[in-house]
Amino acid sequence: MRAGTSRRGFLTGAAAAIAAGGLGGLLSGCGANEVKAKLLFQALPPSPFHPVLWPIHLDNLPIPGGQRPERDATLRVICWPGRIGHRCLIDFQRKYKCRVELRTFSTMTEGINLVSHRGSQVDVLLGGTLDVLSTLINGNLIQPLNQGYITNINQVWAEYTNPFYDQRWQYTVPYTIYTTGIGWRKDLVEANPFAMVNGWNVLWDAKFKGKVAVLNDYREGIGLGLLQTGTTNLNTPDPRLIDAAGGALAELVRLVRPRLSTDVFRELGTGKTAIAQCWSGQVAAAAQYLTPGLPHDVLGYWFPPDGSGPVANDTMTIPRNARNPVLAHLFLNFMLNRPNAVDNVRQTGFMQPLTWMTPERMVNKGVIPSALITTTVLQNYFYRGLKELQLQIGAQALWHQEWNSVARQLN
Repeated sequence: MRAGTSRRGFLTGAAAAIAAGGLGGLLSGCGANEVKAKLLFQALPPSPFHPVLWPIHLDNLPIPGGQRPERDATLRVICWPGRIGHRCLIDFQRKYKCRVELRTFSTMTEGINLVSHRGSQVDVLLGGTLDVLSTLINGNLIQPLNQGYITNINQVWAEYTNPFYDQRWQYTVPYTIYTTGIGWRKDLVEANPFAMVNGWNVLWDAKFKGKVAVLNDYREGIGLGLLQTGTTNLNTPDPRLIDAAGGALAELVRLVRPRLSTDVFRELGTGKTAIAQCWSGQVAAAAQYLTPGLPHDVLGYWFPPDGSGPVANDTMTIPRNARNPVLAHLFLNFMLNRPNAVDNVRQTGFMQPLTWMTPERMVNKGVIPSALITTTVLQNYFYRGLKELQLQIGAQALWHQEWNSVARQLN
């Protein structure tokens, strides 16, 4: 039985509790100003219409400038799988005469746990998403940056020197930027979302049964259901819209039995998956896994041509308890330098928001195959694209509940 009614009841109860002062117990132990700040945040999470300048606290200040990098150090980096090139790590080790130890996480919750674990010595969180930034900052899990170490910020799109989610880039620098769309193997399925009024509908075609994958991510999963039903607010708290999205996904399960995937790039490249909801960089990376002799143009990628689809960027941050904070700052700077960023895109498929990285240059310089130019991200997508922002508490519970219901049908 679907839980639309009970979810609506949950939201009503939550709203009543807040109105009656029910947050008192939840926020007990906080100072009055902190309570006020948290209540304000819950009402107005960071968005292009509500840019946020995060506070810097006296007990968590930027490191001093002018320090030498730590000697005989091991820089500990955590990242999504397949999101940083091995060559970049090797080159950084050589440049700064250190070791780099990489550990991956498969969900943002896992990444936060690695940073917040008592005794954690993580130096760099590579790939933090915007919807968890408040958790990282309000929880004192990351430290403000000393911008003097990060001179390559002048190579990124101007928007990222004062992003809405971190005004004045006090805690973050941008890492990868990507769209969410549809990737497919043209030699395995006959699909053309470009010819459809709503391209997302292509995944619901019953003839693709057993050949479909969707991202194993609750935000992207429910977001797919919302887009298929015509809702473009990817942060909606409306139980009716969330319920409709869940219903659309239940129909997707019935029609095609999709696979939940975290490595679409490999699955598309090898042919294990023929058509999938995926991130743009995953399709670009899939070219590396094609059977030798297959041309790159067997891969297709669709994103709404008018730019009105999901657009996101990951961030680079430094955990508060970083053991090697100077090296960590230098690593962020290193990854923003054009030659290193280009190497990184060649290996991972994921673009970085550098002014040099226009689609034409990316193709002409052989960074990505010309057949996959649709996987590049245009600068104006930063404004026009649909953004996954921090969900408010009640909405987040509904999104999780709906997604868990869908995921259980696929396990």
